[in-house]
Amino acid sequence: MHRYEGQYSGTDARSLQAIIMDWAGTTVDFGSMAPIRAFQGLFASQGVPISEEEARGPMGTEKREHIRQLCNHPRIRAAWLEAKGEIPTQADIDRMYNEFVPLQIAAIAETAVLIPGLTEVVAWAKANDVMIGANTGYADIMIEGLLARAAAQGYTPQSNVCATQVPKGRPYPYMAMMNAIELGVEKLAACVKIDDTLTGIDEGLNAGMWTVGVAISGNEVGMSLAQWSALTEDQQDVLRTKAYDRFNRAGAHYVIDSIADLIPVLEEIEMRLAAGEKP
Repeated sequence: MHRYEGQYSGTDARSLQAIIMDWAGTTVDFGSMAPIRAFQGLFASQGVPISEEEARGPMGTEKREHIRQLCNHPRIRAAWLEAKGEIPTQADIDRMYNEFVPLQIAAIAETAVLIPGLTEVVAWAKANDVMIGANTGYADIMIEGLLARAAAQGYTPQSNVCATQVPKGRPYPYMAMMNAIELGVEKLAACVKIDDTLTGIDEGLNAGMWTVGVAISGNEVGMSLAQWSALTEDQQDVLRTKAYDRFNRAGAHYVIDSIADLIPVLEEIEMRLAAGEKP
């Protein structure tokens, strides 16, 4: 965890105090491709290949838990039994997690590019005295290179929390709450959680924060920027509608295509807070 020394010292809890953003699919790695490459590589190495759709199912959770949920997937569980003669054990999950870590580090290094629009959000936050926190389902040992590459591109959140640094990851609220503690915010209701996964929206709601679902650049659509841009408008609209519907049904207060659309939402939340509204 990285502690921000310039903690919030204002007294008006009706002002927006902090935004807390996910990493892959929200602020870096358009399409959230790094985890998929690592999970598919991991299960292929076990002789039990998985599809991209299967790999994306538990996205947003802590990565050991992600592996556990994949091993409990009925199709994957049956394929494992056929290939190995037994169902996956806890020892298998622990071993696979250890094998997963270097795969994930390598995949992160290949995809740690800021999503267009993030630098404008950072500039807006600085101009409006809004602090920035980040959290992730990645373990702390996975993100050293990510933090360095993001910093080199102009993005350094004032607090960063990994799922391995709290008792439980998403959908539990602990990471977002730890961000708020490190940033020294006065009211959780003056914070906004931005995430490209439904479990990340659950995290924000469980923490009592405003929530913004990121529909296109992350896990719900699951395409690189080049793949998304190659689609026709009609194809994009079909995928957009499906993603927006899933976030809305999950209870997100707002849904946007990508981080590039965030600033008007933050300005509206500012006005709603000033009017005395809460999440």
